[in-house]
Amino acid sequence: MNSEIFREYDIRGIAGKDITDDDVTLIGKGIGTFLYQHGSSKITVGQDCRVTSGHYTGKLIEGLRSVGMDVIDIGVCTTPVLYFSIKHLNQEGGVMVTASHNPPEYNGFKMCIGLDSIHGEDIQKILGIIKEQSFSEGNGTLASVDVIPEYKDHIINNINISRPLRVGIDAGNGTAGVTAIPILKGIGCEVHDIYCDMDGTYPNHIADPTVLKNNRDLISLVKEKGLDLGIGYDGDGDRIGVVDHNGDMVFGDKLIIIFAREILSRKPGATFISEVKCSKTMYDDIEKNGGKPIMWKTGHSLIKQKMKEENAELAGEMSGHMFFADRYFGYDDAIYASCRLLEILADTGKTMPELLADVPKTYSTPEIRVECPDAKKFNLVRKVTDFFRKDYNVIDIDGVRVLFDDGWGLVRASNTQPALVLRFEAMSEERLDEIRELIESTLEKFKNE
Repeated sequence: MNSEIFREYDIRGIAGKDITDDDVTLIGKGIGTFLYQHGSSKITVGQDCRVTSGHYTGKLIEGLRSVGMDVIDIGVCTTPVLYFSIKHLNQEGGVMVTASHNPPEYNGFKMCIGLDSIHGEDIQKILGIIKEQSFSEGNGTLASVDVIPEYKDHIINNINISRPLRVGIDAGNGTAGVTAIPILKGIGCEVHDIYCDMDGTYPNHIADPTVLKNNRDLISLVKEKGLDLGIGYDGDGDRIGVVDHNGDMVFGDKLIIIFAREILSRKPGATFISEVKCSKTMYDDIEKNGGKPIMWKTGHSLIKQKMKEENAELAGEMSGHMFFADRYFGYDDAIYASCRLLEILADTGKTMPELLADVPKTYSTPEIRVECPDAKKFNLVRKVTDFFRKDYNVIDIDGVRVLFDDGWGLVRASNTQPALVLRFEAMSEERLDEIRELIESTLEKFKNE
C-alpha cells in the first residue's frame, strides 16, 4: 500500500492507482481496529458522488464490519451530514468516502471518533495497524438510514430570515446542491442554481469555490439576475465560497469578521479561532469589538481541536471552512454557514460591501502555491524560519509568518500536497511587492542550496 496516501487530515489519493479495491478493504479494517481500540464500535458511513465512491463504500464497509464495527450506511451526502448523523443517531464515530475538492480521479476517507476528526499521528497509527495486520476480529452489523430530512429540518427550524433574499448557488456538481436548494428555499430565499445536479466527473469546473476561475459562471449569474449574493460549495459541502452582489469574491477572513461581529453583539468577550493565512485586519477587528482572537495552525482537524480546547464560539479558515459552536455543533458546514450569512444580510438590510465598509483597506495576494517535494518542504520552511527569526518578529506556530509594521508574509508547508503555501498582506501595493520580494528571494536562496 502507498503510505503517502496517509496524510495529515485524511487518507487521499488517485483511485485505482494510489488506492486499489484491496487497499480500501484494508483501510476499513485499519480504521475499524483503531476505533475499536478507542472504545468505539457504532459508526456511520457516508459518501460523496464521485464515480468510485459507491464501490469504495462497499469495500470500506466490508473491512469495517470484519473487525466488529456496527455500521449505519447513510448514503450519498455532504461531509457535514455525516457529522450530523453521528450526533443525531448517537453514534461513536464515522467515515466519509470523499476527496473533497480534488479532481475527479481522486478519492479518500475522512474519519472521526465522536465528532473529533482523526488526524496527524493517529492517521499514521492506522497505517501501522494495516502494515502489521494487527486487526481486531468481529462480525459487525449493517443498517441504512437517510438522515438528510432531519438535517434539513434542523437547519430550517433554527434559522430565521427576516426578509426574502435572492441567492445564486453553484455546487460544482458535488453533493451540496441537492441539499442546499430545499434548505435555502425553506428559510425563505429565492434560489437560482447552477451545477447543483450531482455528477462525479465534475464536468463544469473543479468543486473548489475559493478559486476565482471556478466562480466565473456564478459571478455571471449574480450580475445578470441582480442577486443579493452568490454562494459556492466544494465537493463535499464543508467549505463555502461567497460572491457579493457586485460579483466580487469575499474570502474566509472577511466572512469571519461579519460572523464574529454578530456573535459578539450577543456574546461579549467570545473567543474566535482562525489560522496563519488570515488578514491582520480580521484579528484586529475581533479584538476591537471585544472578542478574543486566537491564531492557530491551518487544517480543519487542528482548528476543530483548538476550538474545543478554547471553548470558542466560531472558527474559520481562508479556505472557507466555517465552524459554528454558537447555535450549532462546532463542525464545519458550508450550508449552515451560508444560512447564518443570509440571516445577517436580511437583519441588517446591508450588502456585503456595506457590512465590510469600515474594515481598513489592505493589499494582499491570494494563496500562492510553490511546488516542493514532500521530503524537502518542512526542512526548507525551518531554514527560512531560522533566517527571519534573527532580525524580525515572527509567528512560527505553522510555518513562519514574518511581521512588519505595515504588513506580513507567510511561508508554510502544505499538509495536503507537495507544495509550499505563501501569502502576503500590506498597507500599500508598493509595500506588498517589497515584502513579497524579500521573502520569495530568501526562499529561493535556500531552495537552491
